Amino acid sequence: MIIGYARVSTADQNLEAQFDALKEVGAGRVFYETISGATAKRPELQRMLDQLRDGDVVVVTKYDRLARSLRDLLDIVEAIKERGAGFRSLAEDIDTTTPAGELIFHVFASIAHFERRRIAERTREGLAAARKRGRIGGRPPALSPDQKAEAIRMRDEERRPLREIASLFNVSVQTVRRA
Repeated sequence: MIIGYARVSTADQNLEAQFDALKEVGAGRVFYETISGATAKRPELQRMLDQLRDGDVVVVTKYDRLARSLRDLLDIVEAIKERGAGFRSLAEDIDTTTPAGELIFHVFASIAHFERRRIAERTREGLAAARKRGRIGGRPPALSPDQKAEAIRMRDEERRPLREIASLFNVSVQTVRRA
């Protein structure tokens, strides 16, 4: 049996294009969910894996609908294989039910992993170059050094409650505590 799996990350995204593509290739059943791919626990994915039988083929429109990382993709495809099922990704034209398709899957996954590592490396290089020029990323401090000193004075000398100080500076109580 051909079993489809579809996923979108947020409720404002639409599953219809994935449903159409999966039905077009003959998916008899489609498991779907609206959940971030970064979330390790995906109930519908687990339900689909639990119901796989020997000879089934799991089909996705793109492999990133199934997995959040290369390691995750390899683990999920291995779990599918352990149940005697195959894996197909329509966009990447990967079909692990054949030896050539399995080879292509591993090569493609390795290339995707390489590209993600290169992106991370370029990001680190860009941040290092920006730091060298005196730019530091992140959110600006909520309180200036003068405001911090004033908040500490209000707490220590005037014995004002932290909630009141936070309200005066329009910040959270935790920000005042850190100061």
